[in-house]
Amino acid sequence: MKTLIIYYSNEGNTKIVAETIARQLGCYICQVKDLKKRKGFANKFTSTIDAFRETKTEIYPPKVDLTEFDTIYFGTPTWANNPSPAITTMIDNCNLIGKDVVLFATMSSSGGETAIEKMETKVTSRGGRVIERFTLKTKDKDKSELVRTSEAMVQSLDLKMYSH
Repeated sequence: MKTLIIYYSNEGNTKIVAETIARQLGCYICQVKDLKKRKGFANKFTSTIDAFRETKTEIYPPKVDLTEFDTIYFGTPTWANNPSPAITTMIDNCNLIGKDVVLFATMSSSGGETAIEKMETKVTSRGGRVIERFTLKTKDKDKSELVRTSEAMVQSLDLKMYSH
């Protein structure tokens, strides 16, 4: 049973969470890059609109071959109560038939549950089965605190049981 974490991170918080989980589980990891500029005030505004409208974006890699993986994690920052356009696009590009899926969202203060619900709808429509989901608040947390919080989440949800 192989596990893969697919994530997008704009500010770096989701990356810290994804890398910490990957270390804890000893699994594979894939960072999705959004080829559209997302940093800066004006770009952040249009990014929020893109997330709200579930606008597709050009990503790298455009697709991931999941045939050798049984469990897939999707991780995203929360933008306007939505997953990032990069993760929305990636989920839409994946064949998830027969895959167990874990969803997680990082958020400044709120909206993560709504983002995860939208991701879950997409995952199930692509044939995946969501087996776990969680959110992590990142506001005012430094890297070491995010690592500790992520490690605690792996323990409290017993995520190791899903990857061998």
